[in-house]
Amino acid sequence: AVRRYVLCEVLSDDPRCRQCIEDRAVGLAVRDAIGRVHGDYGLACCSISFTVKYLNAYTGTVLLRCRKDSYRLLCSALPFVRYLESRAQRYPCALNTLHVGGTIRTCQKFLIQYNRRQLLMLLQNCTNEEERQCIRKSLLSCSLTEEQSQSGDEEDDGTE
Repeated sequence: AVRRYVLCEVLSDDPRCRQCIEDRAVGLAVRDAIGRVHGDYGLACCSISFTVKYLNAYTGTVLLRCRKDSYRLLCSALPFVRYLESRAQRYPCALNTLHVGGTIRTCQKFLIQYNRRQLLMLLQNCTNEEERQCIRKSLLSCSLTEEQSQSGDEEDDGTE
């Protein structure tokens, strides 16, 4: 099956929202949004091979996988995610789509460049030398090593 990977970031003003960024909560919030926007038909189309492939609660980065023929339905529903729910608590948030790729690796490469750009913006706003040194160190660590790229989880269908 040909797939698409949608790289998103979770944006929230509520610091407690980070605690509830987990596969299940994100998956349910996305499915709920698809159901509201596209109804049962859209939900059925998107549910085939839909999964939260990667999640980093610390950075708020989420990688979603879906079939190639339904990624537009998925992407069009993402702006309608309004909250993540955990332990009967709702935390307001939004999902910002960063990149859509044909492989996990293209999304990794995009994320590295995106993080580098974000760090450069932070570097320009530094107020002292100590902050500058910390951000320079972070910038130098933005690279994809061979070890990481051969995780075996790559599902390359030949299209980018």
